[in-house]
Amino acid sequence: MKAGKDKVVSLHYTLAVDGEQVESSHDRGEPLWVLLGHGQLIPGLEKALEEREAGESLKAEISPAEGYGERQEGMIQRVPKKYFQQSARLKPGQTTVLALKEGGHRVVVVHKVGMTAVDVDLNHPMAGKTLHFDVTVNEVREASEEEIQHGHAHAPNAEAH
Repeated sequence: MKAGKDKVVSLHYTLAVDGEQVESSHDRGEPLWVLLGHGQLIPGLEKALEEREAGESLKAEISPAEGYGERQEGMIQRVPKKYFQQSARLKPGQTTVLALKEGGHRVVVVHKVGMTAVDVDLNHPMAGKTLHFDVTVNEVREASEEEIQHGHAHAPNAEAH
């Protein structure tokens, strides 16, 4: 079976940026499970996985435009500390997660920490960077109705939500 929209793919990956390994699914010991065609992956990686089958390995170089976008100037925003978990521990240069008013989360980089607020760079930490993925496809299967409704894959033996 070939990977594509509404297919669930189990994969292991290693991501390198500027020659340095940034993250790897191998560190968690569990593969990443994704539902293709539902915005779970950056566009370039999703395209690289299309038409792939279980057992295939691939290397993908993803440009900023197909990854996390180009860095944009003027993206520093002051946010009250109450929107951060562990705000007392934040330090400039650190990556953290910001809870959004409309729901969801956004990965941001701490720019400056003040008494009551934190200045954050809303650019994704990987914005403007070329991403180098080393991927092994473990499994490709049809998505269930529930997965399509939820917009994400359910790993085997995962707790229901």
